[in-house]
Amino acid sequence: MAVRIVNLWRFLLKQKEYDISRQVKRSGTSVGANVCEALYAASKKDFLNKMYIAYKELGETKYWLRVLSKTELITHDSFTSLYSDCEELDHIIASIIKTTKENIDNKIINKV
Repeated sequence: MAVRIVNLWRFLLKQKEYDISRQVKRSGTSVGANVCEALYAASKKDFLNKMYIAYKELGETKYWLRVLSKTELITHDSFTSLYSDCEELDHIIASIIKTTKENIDNKIINKV
């Protein structure tokens, strides 16, 4: 998704849209960066925290895509395609967070 977001950013710069383009680039590229950082986490709790950050950044990216669509700065087809990618990542990351949280909770219960 990060590559598509960078390409969107380049397109928006050509349209002289600087503020929103910067915001969507920052949030959209940080999703993958935070997931990558989570893979090198020091603990399960650290992993979970990084995944939560990625999830929040994904939510912000979806917001900016909706703004771009509603203001007609991107086409409906572009919005639908990018938003669909975000929704897919949303389900994946939410599932990872849920499973990790359950594993952490079960580990705590089993220690008691």
